[in-house]
Amino acid sequence: MWRQLRLGIVALGWVTPALAQEKPSDTLLTVGRYLDYETVSDPQPSPDGQQVIFTRRSVDKMKDNFESALWIMGADGTRQRFLVKGSNPVWSPDGTRIAYLADGEPKGMQVFVRYMDAEGAVTQVTRVMQSPGNLRWSPDGKWIGFSMLVPQDSTWKIDLPKAPEGAQWTRAPQIVNKMVFRADRTGYLTMGYTHLFLIPATGGTPHQVTHGDWNVGSRAGGLPGGVGWDWLPDGKSVVVEGDDAPDAELHYQRSNLYLVDLATGTQHRLTTQDGNWSSPRVSPDGKLIAFEGYPAAGSVSYRTDDLYTIAPDGSGMALRSTALDRDPSGITWAADSKAIYFTAVDRGTSNLWVAGIGAAPRQLTSGTHMIGNAAVTRNGVVFAVRTNYSRPPDIVRLEVKKPAELTQLTDVNADLLTGTRLAEVEEIWYGSSGGARIQGWIVKPPSFNPARKYPLILEIHGGPHGNYNSGFNYQFQNFAANGFVVLYTNPRGSTGYGSAFGNAIFHAYPSVDYDDLMAGVDSLLGRGYIDAKRMYVGGCSGGGVLSSWVIGHTTRFAAAAVRCPVIDWISFTGHTDIPLFTYNFFEKPYWEDPLPWLKQSSLMYVGNVKTPTMLMTGVLDMRTPMPQTEEFYQALKMRGVPAVLVRFENEWHGTGSRPSNWMRTQLYMMSWYRKWGGDGPAAAVGGEP
Repeated sequence: MWRQLRLGIVALGWVTPALAQEKPSDTLLTVGRYLDYETVSDPQPSPDGQQVIFTRRSVDKMKDNFESALWIMGADGTRQRFLVKGSNPVWSPDGTRIAYLADGEPKGMQVFVRYMDAEGAVTQVTRVMQSPGNLRWSPDGKWIGFSMLVPQDSTWKIDLPKAPEGAQWTRAPQIVNKMVFRADRTGYLTMGYTHLFLIPATGGTPHQVTHGDWNVGSRAGGLPGGVGWDWLPDGKSVVVEGDDAPDAELHYQRSNLYLVDLATGTQHRLTTQDGNWSSPRVSPDGKLIAFEGYPAAGSVSYRTDDLYTIAPDGSGMALRSTALDRDPSGITWAADSKAIYFTAVDRGTSNLWVAGIGAAPRQLTSGTHMIGNAAVTRNGVVFAVRTNYSRPPDIVRLEVKKPAELTQLTDVNADLLTGTRLAEVEEIWYGSSGGARIQGWIVKPPSFNPARKYPLILEIHGGPHGNYNSGFNYQFQNFAANGFVVLYTNPRGSTGYGSAFGNAIFHAYPSVDYDDLMAGVDSLLGRGYIDAKRMYVGGCSGGGVLSSWVIGHTTRFAAAAVRCPVIDWISFTGHTDIPLFTYNFFEKPYWEDPLPWLKQSSLMYVGNVKTPTMLMTGVLDMRTPMPQTEEFYQALKMRGVPAVLVRFENEWHGTGSRPSNWMRTQLYMMSWYRKWGGDGPAAAVGGEP
């Protein structure tokens, strides 16, 4: 035992105080100040538009967790105050109550109702054994609908001898007979099916609405998650997304819409064409249902959603977003049922759009920012979350008739950012292979001097169908505060650029995305202020895929921080909670043709790696599980490549769900980069070499 402990100390002996420490500062975004960083989300205006409830998240420094609470303010931003601990608030139709989720009895999340009068009485409505979610009030305000798992007995009956009295036998094994049986941030799943329920708003016994061996909710990758559903105005039926096919567990990117009669429980499939249909929203007059998705048309890795409408009887399905080629999100009807509002990400920005019935979509807001969580009131006032390079997320207000006039209502990080020098962010575009045009951003230290030479961090996003954008990024600001220039880009495979761009890596991941990343580095080197001997590369998840691929195909980087990677696609399919995603990425399963699976695996190129590599993964990770990281680490050690494995305790996918682990991630990375910095330690805090 002592020998093992001593070896562990030696293995980490390179972490010298000079390399591991970050200089304290009250004027720069240091790691320690992350403990005071807050975010807001999910603005919910009252039906009369006079008040807004929103979720405010902060760091619980004692419990090493993030704490969310509901706050309330006037529609003009005045009288901001704490309301109640909880999440997912929904106003009753008459505005006298809110329903929300919070910890309750007998365990876990429960549905609560708070009366919005002066007394503010709170009632726990459910007392269920499984966690409810996706709350919606009935049009008359008498019922609350929600989704919940219905467990299914998976016991395998065998004639086991009776245990002796007082014996302590090992508990029975879990019997698994489903394709997806685990989920990151949850663990091994309770077997069963998710269905809709109703409960009186004053409390009582939940009534199950949907039944059978199928799940409500769009499960594009097979995992349980949110459930899109809505009431029809008469309160007699609901529309819900899901897939009731007998082989649904093998369906990837498939979901239907169903109309469910609440009196009889009968359901009618509305979307007769197979596709990936989700997020139904019923118009106020009840004549149309808006929803997102696309029809099935061969296997793809990514395709943009479109905006559609359909009548409640399943007739007249119509495409409403012709030629948009961007994903609509957060669809909301206008009060007169003549238009649909939504947000869409386009080339690193997100803005509010409107699609009039019978008219092409048009963009309402503009600007280099990210607008999301938009809620539109009956009189056309919009409350949304907005962030940009220099401003963390805050609640803003605008009017659909005057979309250029945005008013910021909250400023939850004013105490943190006042007097703080932030990094400048510059947007760039550059060319890559095949004539592709790639968008990226450069983050420069606060005291940047173009005549000096700076170390560079290339940070790669995950997904792979995700994107970097123009929102505030504490991680990049912190890197810059420590003297690094940061390059982040959206290579092919990223979202926000259309279906063809996002699907460019289908059956070839990684491939041209690597070209795009290297072209970005070349472009930045041409500016003259990057030290080519102090360039580093890192990324998590899809970024871990690409960072491990990068070091197997070039030696230009002085060090790498490969986080939560996939390095062996064949073994990954048996370890991950998203096997359908992986099988879909290849033309044939590996038992029919293993060569493409091996060709796209970073592990097959580990013989080329010379770059000192830090590997970081959470011990609980079920998305890109620890064996993927360990395989790569062991191969590097066998080859004599400098390598270290950092196993994050109490951490699922990613290494930042706990505040202390987020800070550790930053400090470990910068310490590793500085150790292999060529000419010595990187620039000091603030960008001064």
